[in-house]
Amino acid sequence: MKPTVLIERQASIAIVTLSHPGKMNALTLSMWQDLGDVMTELSADTSVRCVVLRGAGEQAFAAGADVSEFPSVRANQTQARHYAEITSAAMRAVVECPHPVIAMIHGVCVGGGLEIAALCDLRICGTSSRFGAPVGKLGLVMSYDEMAGLVALAGRSTTLEILLEGRILDANDAYVKNLVTRVVPDAEVESETLASAKRITQGAPLVARWHRQAARQLEAGMAPTAEQIDASYSCYDTNDFQIGLNAFIAKAKPQFEGK
Repeated sequence: MKPTVLIERQASIAIVTLSHPGKMNALTLSMWQDLGDVMTELSADTSVRCVVLRGAGEQAFAAGADVSEFPSVRANQTQARHYAEITSAAMRAVVECPHPVIAMIHGVCVGGGLEIAALCDLRICGTSSRFGAPVGKLGLVMSYDEMAGLVALAGRSTTLEILLEGRILDANDAYVKNLVTRVVPDAEVESETLASAKRITQGAPLVARWHRQAARQLEAGMAPTAEQIDASYSCYDTNDFQIGLNAFIAKAKPQFEGK
């Protein structure tokens, strides 16, 4: 089966699957392009309230890049720059997605797989999951765009530990180093991730988008402008606020409309 990125819908949850059977979902250049296209498409779909990113099967989220194609697509500086333009665009599409994004991590999550997972809002893995980025053993550099997500998530020290030592971390190490949000038994990774996604979809979608944008800006060390602070109170003029307030008073479950 051709390496690709698949989309499945479960109500307001979009499940995006990195699929490269037989290669532990190693990312080809075309898959990076597909990921960017898919995330851009979902960003424009207001019926989506949460995106789940996963790898096909249960062996791997993604085992890094598909090195077998490097001789033809990443063999020199010129090709590497073109390759990075595509991977950077895909990562920007994940970061700029207005909907909350969760990484469902089965098994191996290394290299490009770890870079993608680091950009998600939540990362849920199994006890046997493994993490790392042994690019030093290939003699290649993790680009600025690729490294940015890891530094923002785990900090400079942990990022350099991963890159300089090149060792593979187990799930407990990854949790301690803030690489993952939650560790559950392997058999519960899918159910726990989907349960988390459903909890997100039960909240007000506009609020989730505002929180995601604000957290991203604050993480970057950018103070909000006076206009942004003023706009942050606009939620009180939405239909969803009235729906949520009335449901709370009535002790009922709110049915948010995203308006």
